[in-house]
Amino acid sequence: MPKLLALTGSPSAQSRTAVVADHVLRRLSHSGFETAHLAVRDLPAADLLAARRGEPEIRRALEAVAEADGLVIATPVYKASYTGLLKAFLDLLPQDGLAGKTILPLATGGSLAHVLTIDYALRPVLAALGARHVTAGRFVLDSSVERGAGPDRLRPEAELDLYQAVDEFSDALRVSGAAALSPAP
Repeated sequence: MPKLLALTGSPSAQSRTAVVADHVLRRLSHSGFETAHLAVRDLPAADLLAARRGEPEIRRALEAVAEADGLVIATPVYKASYTGLLKAFLDLLPQDGLAGKTILPLATGGSLAHVLTIDYALRPVLAALGARHVTAGRFVLDSSVERGAGPDRLRPEAELDLYQAVDEFSDALRVSGAAALSPAP
C-alpha cells in the first residue's frame, strides 16, 4: 500500500490550508492509501531555522518525507509565493529529497490573482528536488473553506475541483508504482 504524506506550510493554528489537505487525505485513505499529515508549524522553530537535521523531531519529519511514495504539498500564498515556513523545511531536504516521488501541489489564498503561485513559485522547487512527477495542482480560495461550529467543509464546487486533482494524483501514483515494480528492459 503506497504511503502518502501531506506536508502543510501554514503558520496558522486555524489553517484553511490544513483543512484542504485533510480533505485530500480523507479521500485518499478511502481509496486505500496509507496517509499521514505533517504540519511544518508543529516542528521546533529553532531547530527548523538552524537546519538542525539531527534533532529528533526534524529527523523524524525528514524520514517521513523519505519514506513516502507521494506527497501532497500544501501552502497558503503569502506575498505571491509559498510560505517561508515551507521553504525552510524544503531547504532541509537533500538535493534529491523528492526523487522518485509523485507530488500534488496545493495552494490556498484570498484572491485568484495568486493562482499561478503553484506553477511559478512552487513547481520549480519541487522539480529541483528531483520529484518524479508533479501533477496538476489546485488553488483553493479561502472563501471556499467554511469554518464553523460543525466540521470544517469546502464549498461543493471547490470540493469537486479538488477531488478531480486528487483522482489525477491517485492515478499518477498507481502508474508510477507499477513502473517501479516492473523489471527494467
